[in-house]
Amino acid sequence: MQYFKSYPDFRHLWLPVILTFVVALTVVGCNPTELKTKAAQVPELVFTAPSGPSTFNLTQNQSAYSVFGYLYDGLITEDGLTGDLEPALAESWEISPDKKRIVFTLKEGLKWSDGEPLTIDDVLFSYQDIYFNEKIPTDIRDTLRIGTNRALPTVKKLDRRRVEFTVPEPFAPFLRFVGELSILPAHALQESVHTNDANGNPKFISTWGTDTDPKKIIGNGSYVMESYTPSQRVIFRRNPYYWRKDAQGNPQPYIERVVSEIIESTDNQMISFRSGQLDDLDVKSEMFPLLKREEKRGKFKIYNGGPESTTTFVTFNLNKARNSKNQPLVNPIKSRWFNTLAFRQAVAYAIDRETMKINIFRGVGELQNSPIYLNNPYYLSPAKGLKVYNYNPEKAKQLLLEAGFKYNSKGQLLDGEGNQVRFTMLVKSEEAARVAMTVQVQQDLAKIGIKADLQALAFNTVLVNLKNRNWECYVGKFGGGGVEPHNGSNIWFTTGGSHQFNQGPQPGEPPIKGWVVSDWEKEIDRLFIEGARELDETKRKVIYDKFQQIAQQQLPFIHLVNPLSFEAVRDRVQGVKFSTLAGSAFWNLYELKVNN
Repeated sequence: MQYFKSYPDFRHLWLPVILTFVVALTVVGCNPTELKTKAAQVPELVFTAPSGPSTFNLTQNQSAYSVFGYLYDGLITEDGLTGDLEPALAESWEISPDKKRIVFTLKEGLKWSDGEPLTIDDVLFSYQDIYFNEKIPTDIRDTLRIGTNRALPTVKKLDRRRVEFTVPEPFAPFLRFVGELSILPAHALQESVHTNDANGNPKFISTWGTDTDPKKIIGNGSYVMESYTPSQRVIFRRNPYYWRKDAQGNPQPYIERVVSEIIESTDNQMISFRSGQLDDLDVKSEMFPLLKREEKRGKFKIYNGGPESTTTFVTFNLNKARNSKNQPLVNPIKSRWFNTLAFRQAVAYAIDRETMKINIFRGVGELQNSPIYLNNPYYLSPAKGLKVYNYNPEKAKQLLLEAGFKYNSKGQLLDGEGNQVRFTMLVKSEEAARVAMTVQVQQDLAKIGIKADLQALAFNTVLVNLKNRNWECYVGKFGGGGVEPHNGSNIWFTTGGSHQFNQGPQPGEPPIKGWVVSDWEKEIDRLFIEGARELDETKRKVIYDKFQQIAQQQLPFIHLVNPLSFEAVRDRVQGVKFSTLAGSAFWNLYELKVNN
């Protein structure tokens, strides 16, 4: 997963991230209205997430749904309307003329949520001891590696309030990536970083799991955790030591409590919103007609965020390696299919994305053709040379036959050795639209003789399977990464922690044998290094154009449909400044108010 941190993203709350940016409200679940009564009517917002947090340890998170957007700030942050960088824990920063050094000056009087001082030493600890520490596995580090040697920045303390970061060469994403990372508390975590467990790994890796008392999780963000009930909810309380104040000197945020209800089913989410139990809803395309009619009577407003800043895809496990027991990670017969380019291209031609858009998203959306989303200025359009796989089942069959596949008398696809082409498609169960997309892919592939079995699992279980490389085909989604293409580096670099389609050896894992990296993967590595090194935006665009062309030619991800994003917000929420850039009405949560 990609790592994103600039504000709580209530659409894919976590953000990765993801964001980037929690009671399964079932028929027998506790009613949020009862919670509000028990809370003595303090100012609160009630949101929903389809899955609970997988960890309270930010570095170990790979889920899109987490608590960290509430709990932590970085040195700088991003304006949700303009994308401009603004001070956060740092009051200012200065970049050297050669673009290789940044000096941040910390605000005076900062405190952690337990009242302890937040100092430059916490900044050094966060980077030197955690993010740059190779003994601690984390996807966050992937985005910080620079150049061909994949070097990390260096950091040193200049004085009581100033810290200097240095990079070995110009690095275009440097300021955003370094400045926006969350600062973690040295006084709470330092001992666990420097103490090993029985296996010789830092105890920090297993510190702050979801079995930890939420009140013991220390942060510097706008909220702290008050309680967590697995499969039910996370309750956040305003951080009394938060650094933000309004123009009159009043502490922010204004809203005392935030309740994040875990409601796995999108249908149940809509029921809860319509009954007035939620203040916000990520409106799926199938919900939009009904909710739009109820907008005035239900006292809410639906905001149109334009095409989602996400990519939805089908991907195959291309990994040819063996595990520590010398067993192949992927059945060798199926691996040969998946690693045949003509096979992946045939699958792409076989998927009727236009019908998917009409039937599943009510025609509200755009067909996707790139790993960079449509509204991004780095997006390469088909008109400018991006390869497109429009629905063409006959072309799909032709490619398969030319690649040595054949059909039996029943119309079933066989490989050259007579094996029936059959595999399992993994998808998270909580999102009805994505399950529906997977069902259609299953049906479309059946039309060209491919048997695809559907496996819908809870999202956190899906993550475990992906991490263990225990999957064949996956219908997934990435999103929330902002404009900077290098945000996707942990997905596209061959050494990246989210290089799912061909996951290499990762720190702290049992070894794998015979991992093979293709030439086109190596070329994408080179382009990402070149793109991060280049500071001229026009030249950067050309580099990322080449990356998109390779990605669409080789199809590690077969992209599907990019729906429009709609968000419904109760009228009682005051100060909403909906942002299509942020994809959220709550990027400025700290300055919102509610009428109870």
